Amino acid sequence: MVVRREKKSRKMRGYRTMGWGSKGQHRNRGARGGRQVGMHKHKWSWLVKYGKDWYGKHGFVNPTSVKISAISLRDLQTSIENGSIKIDEKDGKKIVDLTKYGFDKLLGSGNLNISGLSIIVRHATEKAKQKLEKIGGQVILTPNS
Repeated sequence: MVVRREKKSRKMRGYRTMGWGSKGQHRNRGARGGRQVGMHKHKWSWLVKYGKDWYGKHGFVNPTSVKISAISLRDLQTSIENGSIKIDEKDGKKIVDLTKYGFDKLLGSGNLNISGLSIIVRHATEKAKQKLEKIGGQVILTPNS
């Protein structure tokens, strides 16, 4: 179907639909097409060239939905025993960098029986800090980057 883009002739003025049929063609805003109309059909080539982010989610991400990966002292002890988390030695100090293993937070449940252990992590509970200080270790908090 060929669509006229120039002005239609003055014939049929005053005849309600002016030659476009009885179902309301060329009447409302839908005839012009909207932002989304035809983007998966006849406007696809425009979409590929200019509208890379047309589809998909955009906007605000709720910060409470971000998952924090945490490990307890009990799980840390078993991971060190299994060998999945290794203790590094620097200047005679035992150091475990939990950020390297993908953990964000250290929890205080359970016990750790490795004395003098320094743990590098982004967050730690007060209970975890107290338990580590009790056995001669420390928690080194890193900035959130």
